Amino acid sequence: MYFANNNSAALFPDAMLVVACDHGFGNMKTPHTCFKSGVLASDHPPVVNHDVLVYDKRYYVIGENQKEFSAMKGSDQDYYILTLAAIAEEMKLLSLTEARVWLAVGLPLTWVGQQKEMFRTYMLQRDHVDFTYRDEEYHVDIVGCDVYPQGFAAVAGILSEFHGTNMLCDIGNGTMNIMYINDGKPIISKCYTEKYGVNQCMLKVRENLLHTFGTAVDDSVIERVLRTGTADIGAQYLSVIRDSATEYVDGIFRKLREHEYNEELMKLYIVGGGGCLVSNFGTYDANRVTINTDISATAKGYEMLAKRSLRKKEVLLYGEG
Repeated sequence: MYFANNNSAALFPDAMLVVACDHGFGNMKTPHTCFKSGVLASDHPPVVNHDVLVYDKRYYVIGENQKEFSAMKGSDQDYYILTLAAIAEEMKLLSLTEARVWLAVGLPLTWVGQQKEMFRTYMLQRDHVDFTYRDEEYHVDIVGCDVYPQGFAAVAGILSEFHGTNMLCDIGNGTMNIMYINDGKPIISKCYTEKYGVNQCMLKVRENLLHTFGTAVDDSVIERVLRTGTADIGAQYLSVIRDSATEYVDGIFRKLREHEYNEELMKLYIVGGGGCLVSNFGTYDANRVTINTDISATAKGYEMLAKRSLRKKEVLLYGEG
């Protein structure tokens, strides 16, 4: 039985809504939404009241400012505020303003061991949260949180398809995570995290444009080229951006080889926002490299893993009964 309106929350007050969030340095992703990982805080209402979250008498413009890379994701309140926005986005799709929420989140592969409990505590800092997002009031009980390894979650549901030796590469904005999967079994001793995300490509593109033309190009234009391979700009500018992106993708494969990647001996499975750069600017054997272009793939994996765990505990999930 499936429910799609507020009445289900009243009829089944104990039902749990699983909200999965992939906390990227460039974008926040849920199974159904994606928005910039930026937060601009103020004690006063902003001039333009769009994408504004009000919490604890402060105003937060979601999507403003670029989230800086940090090796500790709970080092400030930004990701907590972004999580509230993500919860609201998912609840809005279900026409909900009140819910009992179980969070499903993740960390880079080699960070999970040391930071898992800290990040879980960070997510559970308040049992009950009242906030306003886009002029809608939300009342949320955050009752639990699971923390999963980033990237791996995107393929957790299809491990049976990984025959022989495989390398999983999750290319995010801040980091690139690598994991070996042999005959459907993750090899924990062969997990690596590199600070070589898409932001490194952006920095190189800006540097090359400034050096070549002495001018700055709006990030939205650069992002369009990286995402699609082209943009409506002069050929000389497009050439510099494409050459810079190609150099970055060559660097991706160089780092993979440093971790013993050999296309003759293993298959490569790429997830994350950086997959489009490999697709647009990389040279590879399409028969041995799979690129998952679904930017929400990891968040969907978190959701699947959390729901599977909660069902085993016979927890009533929202939308199921």
